[in-house]
Amino acid sequence: MTHIAAPRTDAPPPAKPTRDHDEENFPVASVLLAREVRPKVMAFYRFVRAADDIGDHPTMPPAEKIARLDLMERGLDDPRTAQPEAARLHAAGTGTAEARRMLSAFRQDATKKRYADWAELEDYCTRSADPVGRMLLRLHDSPAGAIPSADALCTALQLLNHLQDLVPDRDSLDRIYLPEPWMALAGGEAAFFRPDNPERRAVLDAALDRVESALDRAADLPRRLTSRRLALQSTVTIALARRLLARLRAADPVTGRVALSKPDFARAFAGCLGLGPSDAAIVERRVGRAGSSFARGMAALRGERRRALWAVYAFCRDVDDIADAAMPEAEKRRFLAEWRAALREPRDAVSRELAWARERFGVPVAECEAMIAGMETDAADRLRLPDAPALDLYCRRVAGSVGAMSVRIFGAPEAEGFGLALGRTFQLVNILRDVDEDALRERVYVPLDMLAHAGIADGPAAEIVRQPGFAAICRDLAERARAGFAAAEAELPHFDPKALRPARVMMWGYRRLLERMVARGWDGARVRPRLTKGEKLRMAAQALGVPGCG
Repeated sequence: MTHIAAPRTDAPPPAKPTRDHDEENFPVASVLLAREVRPKVMAFYRFVRAADDIGDHPTMPPAEKIARLDLMERGLDDPRTAQPEAARLHAAGTGTAEARRMLSAFRQDATKKRYADWAELEDYCTRSADPVGRMLLRLHDSPAGAIPSADALCTALQLLNHLQDLVPDRDSLDRIYLPEPWMALAGGEAAFFRPDNPERRAVLDAALDRVESALDRAADLPRRLTSRRLALQSTVTIALARRLLARLRAADPVTGRVALSKPDFARAFAGCLGLGPSDAAIVERRVGRAGSSFARGMAALRGERRRALWAVYAFCRDVDDIADAAMPEAEKRRFLAEWRAALREPRDAVSRELAWARERFGVPVAECEAMIAGMETDAADRLRLPDAPALDLYCRRVAGSVGAMSVRIFGAPEAEGFGLALGRTFQLVNILRDVDEDALRERVYVPLDMLAHAGIADGPAAEIVRQPGFAAICRDLAERARAGFAAAEAELPHFDPKALRPARVMMWGYRRLLERMVARGWDGARVRPRLTKGEKLRMAAQALGVPGCG
């Protein structure tokens, strides 16, 4: 049980708010809101700011903080209170229930310094931030269906503030809003905050991925609101949040302050009339940012087919990013389980687009579940496959599923077997290409029985891939991949060539990578093969059907 010292009577109260509404990261009571609403919002803000400043006071003892917060809550109980912030809130006639919930978070701030997992951190955000959105929804008579999106936005804003303020929170309050097991992946708390620690970036990016997921869940909020003014403010807030997210991805909040600029605010307000990008536009941006060879294959499609394939790709990219992220295995499995639930009840831009694609082109949900199952394999802290059937099952899940989904979107559902087989071949190429990178994650996809047959015992992944017999196994897998490409080439004439043009484009690129690895070999240094600029241009030309580029 946490020990709380007796209250001090000489602790100085916060003399004035640490910041005003126009100094916050995101709009509080901007001119976008109706004039009659703004005083109500400001009364709520003043109460919450005063309470938050108590919880964040750098020298006040925990018991004194809790006593002062209890006093503020008693003011919420009494409409005739002399407590000034509570009196203004009563006069405004709104917000006392939401303020009470936020007080529970500020009390927690008085004693809780570290977090055990992401769920604990999210629970804090549901009490320290989500009530703000709910109060605004209620003030504007918003439909109940907007609540999940508003909650996601408020949680995302709070997480961004925490990541932005990692250093000042730790220095002045000995408080860190990033779970301890996450920091452990960068060497522990002290190492995480060491300015020259290169492992911190991956942990920060994993946390920012969770923020982006929350913003994707919030993306439809402006379109769910009946109040045009609140919709406009929501659009501005989401745009600013995405801009701060981008800044935190590009810079390190541990080595320097990362903040929004005046031009960021100007652009967000200037672009608010469109109520933000559509789900399809959000997915398109995600695909463009990834810049993969899969995206080049998608260039062969137009209209709804391209949109559907983008959705499939964004889904695959999202679950793959979870499996590869620098976060504890238990967290990865939790987020993958959330994706399983989202297949039934879409909750964000990507899952809504995927649901549309499934409905429009008859993509089986079982194939999406197979992909998630494959990512659950990848989520393990230490990955080993026992035998060849386990490797085949893994390839079937993570790549065959993509093939089975894609051929339906291409307009050739009869080619499902072709898609499954080609997907397996692509995955063998991926495994061969990434043996050293995977070893750094303690992943070995070469089955243990193949290793044993080559006289290689199980052990640290980095040692396995350096064993003399490992190169021979890679050469054997490369021959299997070559045979897979040859079989696919022989089977292609049995299907509509135009429909399967994207598959042919990708097959060309993957075969080039494989042949480059075969020529390089697997002994000694294994430089990662890449397509040249000319080869990428040729793939683009193939996708467009330019004669002579097939």
